[in-house]
Amino acid sequence: MRVLVTRPAHSATRTAQRLRDLGHEPLLLPLRQPLHDSAAAAAALAATSGAIAVTSAEAIRVLSALGEKLRPHLVRPLFAVGETTAEEARSLGFRSVASSQGNGRDLADLVVAENPGTLLYLAGTPRAETFEGRLRELGIRFSVTECYRMQPAVPDPTEIGAIFASGYPEAILFYSRQAAEDFFRMPELLSAVPKHSGMRLLCLSEAVAQAIPTALKESVEISPMPEEKSLLSLL
Repeated sequence: MRVLVTRPAHSATRTAQRLRDLGHEPLLLPLRQPLHDSAAAAAALAATSGAIAVTSAEAIRVLSALGEKLRPHLVRPLFAVGETTAEEARSLGFRSVASSQGNGRDLADLVVAENPGTLLYLAGTPRAETFEGRLRELGIRFSVTECYRMQPAVPDPTEIGAIFASGYPEAILFYSRQAAEDFFRMPELLSAVPKHSGMRLLCLSEAVAQAIPTALKESVEISPMPEEKSLLSLL
């Protein structure tokens, strides 16, 4: 199956290999690219103590640039959404990592269950505020530092043409609401989907699916869990 991947290039490369392992043909069209602010992350770590929370592996990649500055903080408990992000944190050297298998709301519930005391949330922008909202509901005190920004990465028409030259994908993977919105803002992409009504639009979560145009809702399938393994199980 030809599968279009719309996530950022760093993550898309890993997804492409997983698709090949499953016998699919990946097509890469990154629609967002991260801009890291490692200085903000370093300052936040230095000014706080206690647990750290991340809702994306992108935050772990920001921390990976800190080198020796990160070493004193590897003993701090870290809470992550999804086992993939948790594994990246462990690979970086964090010794106490816990992960939720759901969304940010589930992560907040996990934090409360573990009762870590103070909490630093290393976040990106734009983002859903599910995690923060649930923490507030539960009365948890926390601080937020935005350490990366996901910026649009607009492909030019020739790049799109090259990807579709050998035929249209049978499925498109959407990992974020912003990427889905970006996709359907582009006339070349929006016009292609209705012409190929058999194309499956696979979304990581209900929040992502909300960005799909109403006329295409019948083509949408939502991952049972908001993690890549679950999303790829739909193929």
